[in-house]
Amino acid sequence: MKDRAASLFPLVMLLLLAALTLWLNRVIQADTPRGPQRHDPDYRVERFEVRRFDIEGKLQHTLTAAKLLHYPDDDTTVVTTPHITYHQQPPTEVSARMGYIGKDGKEVDLVDEVRIIRHSAIGDTPPTLLETRTLKVFPDAERGSTNDAVVISQGMSIMRGTGLDIDNRSGITVLRGRVTGTLHRNRTETP
Repeated sequence: MKDRAASLFPLVMLLLLAALTLWLNRVIQADTPRGPQRHDPDYRVERFEVRRFDIEGKLQHTLTAAKLLHYPDDDTTVVTTPHITYHQQPPTEVSARMGYIGKDGKEVDLVDEVRIIRHSAIGDTPPTLLETRTLKVFPDAERGSTNDAVVISQGMSIMRGTGLDIDNRSGITVLRGRVTGTLHRNRTETP
């Protein structure tokens, strides 16, 4: 009988260890949520301004917005009525109804009523106005692009395209797709 009890002892200990492992697993699993996480903001900021300086300490651009919400479950940041001002001469302003900031802050997706105003450096020349529905902006590189319809106007001149790439540093804007337009020239009469 003693030999039988001695041979069952390792089996009993093995069963006891398995039961303890299952119990510990259930206790640990109870702490982790099951199913999808809630999409609630973990912080919000209202009426804010963020200024970005270059490595020499010169003001590069300013971002202002009415509201910012950050969602931890997917690490997204949503801003309402974002307005970006690039402070080189002449200044450029970018605005929209909504903006979605990427995880690292290096890209911003602007959505609805996107407008870019590039002010003129020449006297009474009207500013250049660009309007589109969406625009992906890379604020540090001062570049942007869209695949949506674009309207660019300056005074009475107007250009339309079905996509665009813009580089604010070089001042070069490339319309893509089918491009149409009317260029108005100011005529000066000479006697």
